[in-house]
Amino acid sequence: MAHNPTPATIARLRLAAQGILPALPATSTSPSPGPVDVVRSLTALQGQDFPGALWSIGLRSGSTRTAVEAAFNRGELVRSNPLRGTLHVTVAEDLGWVLSLTAERMLQGQATRHRQLGISTADLAQVRTISLALLEQSGGRTTREALFAAFELAGQGTKAQRGYHFLFLLCLEQTLVQGPMNGNNQFYVSSQEWIKNPRTLDRPDALAELALRYFRSHGPATVQDFQWWSKLTRKDIRAGLDAVKGQLETVECNGTQYWLAPETAALLGGPEDKKALPGARSVLLLPGFDEYLLGYTDRSAALAPEHAPLTVPGNNGMFKATVVAGGRVAGTWRKAQGTADCERQLAGVVLPEFFTELGPNQHKALDKAAKAYAKFLNP
Repeated sequence: MAHNPTPATIARLRLAAQGILPALPATSTSPSPGPVDVVRSLTALQGQDFPGALWSIGLRSGSTRTAVEAAFNRGELVRSNPLRGTLHVTVAEDLGWVLSLTAERMLQGQATRHRQLGISTADLAQVRTISLALLEQSGGRTTREALFAAFELAGQGTKAQRGYHFLFLLCLEQTLVQGPMNGNNQFYVSSQEWIKNPRTLDRPDALAELALRYFRSHGPATVQDFQWWSKLTRKDIRAGLDAVKGQLETVECNGTQYWLAPETAALLGGPEDKKALPGARSVLLLPGFDEYLLGYTDRSAALAPEHAPLTVPGNNGMFKATVVAGGRVAGTWRKAQGTADCERQLAGVVLPEFFTELGPNQHKALDKAAKAYAKFLNP
């Protein structure tokens, strides 16, 4: 088996590991993954751009937006803050054990900010009581706006992100979670009431499971990638990886070691194997904040340095939706709006902006991807 893939190969292996490419021949007879299968595989899927998160799930599962939303309405998927203080989608039963590993460090990281905002333990206790009372009065679900109004009425100001941090803390302690759909967003519900069968894992098992799931779904990835993604301590990362490394493979690229699932490593083939690694001709439309870029601290395998400012303008943390050709970011795209976009739109909905020129076959693949996105929105 080859053990020295190029960065371009690393990128295409990640397309396969993340389930972005179509099913591989060896598994083509298996049932297609549904929305819950996709999120369970990735463990936590970046979710601050909620419509983009829905497309991340739909792209990997072949599901329509309606089908993905139904998984939230059934209580199978939820959105909360399990990683890095930002919103992520998880399978409902996984949220608790992930937070058992990450919540304390997130609290420590925000302690100074909470002091600046004047959020005390007593303040949090008050808004917790208010939130649970409001849920009881409103049939078990409420909106962000209603929560903020109730906080303000009780003298708990919500300006200057104070309200946001109240909700962050209530989600971190698993009082609240974002669950069923509310138009283009979600209602807040009680975590205890909404999540029916939460998994509980002791810390060593949780560390092992998180490490295994990350490298299986994101690999080839480095230990540094996993540390950035999870924000766990180096000691915890070593403990988790040591427990599962026998279930993983390693490859080396430019002197750096990458961990990945055995079935992903098998795509490299052996010295006598002439098969081509899947994805060389693929053209994909990924949403902003997709795990394909956000899942790693080093994104250079998929994103050229000169294109980074075009993908994340001003390096402000706002990732644009990307056109990915052969595993490399080749441009950005957005939903077409108004008559001015009509001449260049694809499938009546996608407006691309290219960094590099695409060939005729790639344009055909792009048109196919645009039609898939249009079908996701309007089946």
